[in-house]
Amino acid sequence: MKNIPTLYQWAGDIKTFETLFTKFYDKVLKDDLLGEVFINMSQEHVKQVSHFVAEVFGGDKLYTTEDKGSHSIMIGKHIGKMLTEEKRQRWVHLLLQTADEVGLKSDPEFRSAFVGYIEWGTRLAVINSQLTENSMASNEPMPKWGWGETGGPYISNEN
Repeated sequence: MKNIPTLYQWAGDIKTFETLFTKFYDKVLKDDLLGEVFINMSQEHVKQVSHFVAEVFGGDKLYTTEDKGSHSIMIGKHIGKMLTEEKRQRWVHLLLQTADEVGLKSDPEFRSAFVGYIEWGTRLAVINSQLTENSMASNEPMPKWGWGETGGPYISNEN
C-alpha cells in the first residue's frame, strides 16, 4: 500500500495555511458584506484559523496545543453571530479566490477535498451562529478531514 499523504502534507506546510488565511482575511476585512462581521476579530484570529484548518487536514496539533483550542471552542466562536447564507457564500468565494491567488494546490482531488471541508465547515458555522449557547461537549474531538470521507446527517449502525 502506498504512503498516502495527508491533505496538510499535500498542501505544503503551516506557512501554506498561514499565507492563505492572512491574505484571505485581508480581503474579508475590506469586503462590504463580511467586513462588519470580522471588524473586531482578535489579533490571534488568523493564526488560530490557520492552525485549526491545518490540524483538521492532518497537520501538527497547533490549534489544540499552542492555541489551547478545541472543536467546541471553535464552534463557540460562531454562537449568536446570526450568519446568513449570503455571508457564507461570500466567505467561501473569497477563500477560494485567495487559494488560487496564493497558488494553493489546484489538482482536482485536493481541491475537491478542500472545497468539501470548506462547504461542510461554513454550513455548520451558519447553523451554530443561529444558536444562543454552545451545546457541544468540551471534550468533543477535533474533526479530521481526508481525501473524501464525508460524514452524513444520519447515524449508521453498519460497520
